Amino acid sequence: MLDLRVELPADTPLDALAALQEGEEHRYPALNSRMQMHGRFTVGAQVAAEALSTPVGYTFTSEDERQIFQARLDGFTFHRLAPYSQWPDFRQEAHRLWTVYRERLHPITVTRIALRYVNRLDLPETIRDLKEYLRTVPEVSPDLPHGLTGYLMQLQMPQDNAGTMLILNEAIVSPPRPNVTSVLLDLELMRPLQSTPDEAQLWQMIEELHDLMYVGFEASITDRTRNEVMT
Repeated sequence: MLDLRVELPADTPLDALAALQEGEEHRYPALNSRMQMHGRFTVGAQVAAEALSTPVGYTFTSEDERQIFQARLDGFTFHRLAPYSQWPDFRQEAHRLWTVYRERLHPITVTRIALRYVNRLDLPETIRDLKEYLRTVPEVSPDLPHGLTGYLMQLQMPQDNAGTMLILNEAIVSPPRPNVTSVLLDLELMRPLQSTPDEAQLWQMIEELHDLMYVGFEASITDRTRNEVMT
């Protein structure tokens, strides 16, 4: 997933976001509203709770449901679902769609760029130690039982030399078939921008994020995962 957070002109109508489908109908025929949920809880003589939803943009989905892009009042996102293609293919389509968004909506600034990779690793059910497959795992006290049927872990790691933040999420998730243990490896790398770069600089920054993401992913798995799980 590639996400670009932006500031659009204040008078940008939602209809302008929906109109991005014009010329893309054959590639992205499905159009759905994207809503933002708000909750309000009031305490007084009476207790009341209220939930509100506000439209913030649209989601456009390809016919095979493998590619999705979002056009929102606060930004643009492009997703590719499994089976994954190569980075140059992903980058080319993301760039093409971003150009459509930028030329029609005229964002004032780009405030943040982010890449996110979500992988499900299907490991042997008889796994004894997660460290055989992952290099960053929860450390259990030796005084506690070491049987693990579930975990959820998040690490937020600033990379000061690159001006980025790497967020690593891991969890045990439902397996797709018997006799495997499935672990979610979710990496997000983001970089806030102090000023809007030109297009060449922006995509150079995205390439740099991709290089850093590759390093982060490779640093998260072992050779056993590469040889037995990723093949």
